[in-house]
Amino acid sequence: MKQDPAQATFSHLLLSGTLVHEGSFQEMQEAFGIGMHPQVVMVISIDRYPDLVIGKPFQWRMEIGHQVVEGVCEAVTVPFVWVWVAEGVLAVLLQLSLDPPSERTCKEVTERIARQIQKHCKVRGVNVSIGIGGYYDNPYMLHYSYEEAKESMVDRFFQGNSLIFHYEKKTGKSGTWQSPLALEERAELVARVRIGDEEGAVTYLRTLLEKLAQTYRHDVNMFKSEAVELVITMSRQVLESGANAAVILSENARFIQDLYVTIRYDKFVQKVCEYARRLTQHMEPQHLTSASPVIRKAVRYLKENLQRRISLEEVAQYCCVSVYHLSHLFKRETGMTLIDFLNKLRVEKAMHFLEATDCTIQEIAYFVGFQDANYFSRTFKKYVKRSPSAYRRAKLC
Repeated sequence: MKQDPAQATFSHLLLSGTLVHEGSFQEMQEAFGIGMHPQVVMVISIDRYPDLVIGKPFQWRMEIGHQVVEGVCEAVTVPFVWVWVAEGVLAVLLQLSLDPPSERTCKEVTERIARQIQKHCKVRGVNVSIGIGGYYDNPYMLHYSYEEAKESMVDRFFQGNSLIFHYEKKTGKSGTWQSPLALEERAELVARVRIGDEEGAVTYLRTLLEKLAQTYRHDVNMFKSEAVELVITMSRQVLESGANAAVILSENARFIQDLYVTIRYDKFVQKVCEYARRLTQHMEPQHLTSASPVIRKAVRYLKENLQRRISLEEVAQYCCVSVYHLSHLFKRETGMTLIDFLNKLRVEKAMHFLEATDCTIQEIAYFVGFQDANYFSRTFKKYVKRSPSAYRRAKLC
């Protein structure tokens, strides 16, 4: 079934709330030849549409859209109009004419209609989830029902497919907000980015996102806000390293905008981790970008195992070369021994903990892989030319 242009325009005016700029509701009904008076909006979203559409031809998009519209037309027995509001997302404006128009009655009727829509769409091979807004007899307020229908689907983020959501006004929570992530956890993530530990940063980021998800399972907006804050924090570290600010900031803006409209948790995590990987790649030292595969493999192993004791023999075995060959090749390509390189990475990571946390010197030594705090302090001073305590005081000034 093809869209009627008059119905589409009429629907857009109601959904956007711009009807008031064109004329009275009665005048618009006459102008478009539409006699119905919608009071409720449903938003019908094709499940996993962004994944389904990958690699599909334009004709497939048209066909799946036709299947959804035909399913709706078969299922809905009350007067209605419809319009596509985004690719894979259909808005249906219903005239229920309830008497009396109680919230309970509206919920029962729209629930039945939504179930029928899902049933008829599924027969046609399409799974959909549906958000249902509130009842508004005043046509100039129908755009509120549309916004509510969209907002109701925010809970779809952590859930599955073929779901139905009714809008419920959220009540404000009292008390002081506190992030579930400790300062040390945020510091660990950024420190891994700082030393260019690509796999380590992504792995740890997944752990933090899962912790946020457990805390904010019923508050998607808070989850997304905290996740975006992690992205900004990682970006700030990359900028401080001297990366092109114009490039990073413009990429951030586009990426964060895309994140806020991502409607599935798994897709959200995938996007954040891929972006974190790209950010961490900016931290790769220039001289290592042209290093041999063996040395790049060795460096990656050092970064991923920084916190525990590592020997030259262990790394050589991992890289499938002799200790002699690895030792000489490493010195030739990086300008330092493998152990010196390892300690330099640990010191670089420690510098961030000194800057960003109140952890003790002993705690930081442990975090970055030194078993002895005194040895850590001596090593730190060797590379930074000042003690860890002096470095922290200087950064705090």
